[in-house]
Amino acid sequence: MTKDKSGRTSAGILLWRSREGRLEVLLAHQGGPFWVKKDIGHWTIPKGEVEPGEELVAVARREFAEETGCEAPNQPLIELGQITQKSGKLVLGWAVEGDLDPSTAVSNTYEMEWPPHSGVVQTFPEIDRVEWFDLDEARRRLKAAQVPFLDRLQAALASTPTDSQRRLSMARSTISRPVRPEKTD
Repeated sequence: MTKDKSGRTSAGILLWRSREGRLEVLLAHQGGPFWVKKDIGHWTIPKGEVEPGEELVAVARREFAEETGCEAPNQPLIELGQITQKSGKLVLGWAVEGDLDPSTAVSNTYEMEWPPHSGVVQTFPEIDRVEWFDLDEARRRLKAAQVPFLDRLQAALASTPTDSQRRLSMARSTISRPVRPEKTD
């Protein structure tokens, strides 16, 4: 059963990169005993809850850092809008281009009694791993309610030329054509 989280809001950042002409996104797998055997449909964008009065983008950046151990790139953000998860929680997302080595990611932790009713309190990472996925695989791994973030990112990137596309366009426009000598008779 899903715990009712209506009335709560989270903000997060979807990191993206281009590899060999493919768009890839960095997703996070929740840590702890409830998630250890869950994979397909259980990944998320790095995100966290917004407290009253907090600025949404600042929360998204803070949560990315807490859950990956790395600051989000200080690049322009692509607004991905909002979705509502099955629990009722509202999630706002932004995307930013960057790179991160998953083997260096370290998440913050939380404590809980485990096993239940044992009296033993254990510490678990909020996020136990992050991985890069192409969009097809990301759609399989991501929570269903968050999949629209992928579609919105793909649409935004399709309508906005990338730096490499701009450089290629500029290079094409500056290529000079060979000058043919005028014929003289």
